[in-house]
Amino acid sequence: MMGRTSEAATARTGRTVLVTGVSRFLGSSLAGRLAAVPGVDRVIGVDAALPDDAARRRLGEAEFVRVDIRNPLIGKVIEGAGVTCVVHASASIAPVAAAVRTMTKEMNVLGTMQLLAACQRTASVSAVIVRSTSAVYGGSSKDPAVFTEDTAPRAAPPTGPARDAADIEGYVRSFARRRPDVRVAIPRFGEIIGPTVRTPLTRYLSLAPAVPVPLGHDPRVQFVHEQDAVDLLEHLTLGSFAGTLNVAGDGVMTLRQAICRAGRIALPLPMSAMDAVSTALKMARVGGFSTQQLRLLASGPVLDTTRLRAVAGFTCRYTTRQAFDDFARTIPPVLSPAAVRRAELWATGLLGVRPAADGDPRLTGVRDPVPVAGQGNGEPVQP
Repeated sequence: MMGRTSEAATARTGRTVLVTGVSRFLGSSLAGRLAAVPGVDRVIGVDAALPDDAARRRLGEAEFVRVDIRNPLIGKVIEGAGVTCVVHASASIAPVAAAVRTMTKEMNVLGTMQLLAACQRTASVSAVIVRSTSAVYGGSSKDPAVFTEDTAPRAAPPTGPARDAADIEGYVRSFARRRPDVRVAIPRFGEIIGPTVRTPLTRYLSLAPAVPVPLGHDPRVQFVHEQDAVDLLEHLTLGSFAGTLNVAGDGVMTLRQAICRAGRIALPLPMSAMDAVSTALKMARVGGFSTQQLRLLASGPVLDTTRLRAVAGFTCRYTTRQAFDDFARTIPPVLSPAAVRRAELWATGLLGVRPAADGDPRLTGVRDPVPVAGQGNGEPVQP
């Protein structure tokens, strides 16, 4: 792709974008991508932490300003630069340890409130995009099987980052009422996965040789490839969509299918034992996982993505399966598919469960997932 022409460099459009969270993959990739767009005059990336070398490379020509969004200084940055669009990509939506929970909540909730207050005071701001998560739909057993953007959950998330995300969305809606002249978009992402991002979910799926799963549950999961997440945020920044948007790759997998495709054994355990297992793994320094993440997975919703394609005009390049496989290639399989099959038959025999016939997808995890409303048929899409 050729660089900006001299005409493009001199003819300023007045479009200045501020991106939060540029020490992480999503924010730094988006800022670098936008900085290369001829129609964007200036991109400012902000974060309380300094980007590492990889993040700095992804930032490209974007500027970096070290500022904590909880600090009123963020308002001076937005006003002084004449920012026209703010992309809030720094909200942490992954479960965290109890020791850092208070700090995370402050960054999520108080930081967002300070950022929105700054946007409200700055007349130049005409668009605000705030990253959210599908976890805002909660996890009630009485919830429908598939969620549209307008489906109200039976029970809101009580605690954790999912609750933070629900609170943040409430603040964003209040901001939209106070500034009806500002275009506001809230993408609710499924689990973001890929070869670069590292989250509690990817660490959980990387356990070897066995991955604990909730006994009696085989939850459905949807994934968003990391590049699709960046592409969508760029699309929303440069486009005209306003409103809430479900974001997930086509198709659905079950958790056990994902574990099998990664060359690992699904080890069914009671949910009540998960905390002890996780603690033991961490003490042995062989890994660990977030039990909060498991609970979210066990009751996670399936997203209807009709609005994503039909209204926002965006289609993910990666299906749910392709996104997972692109991540799985970064963790060498511990066992071959045949060995996984034999181990699962042995484990189910110990639990007194009658083994399914060969080829049963509950054990092999190779059958195509059943399509859900508002999604594609799970066929591969060329990346």
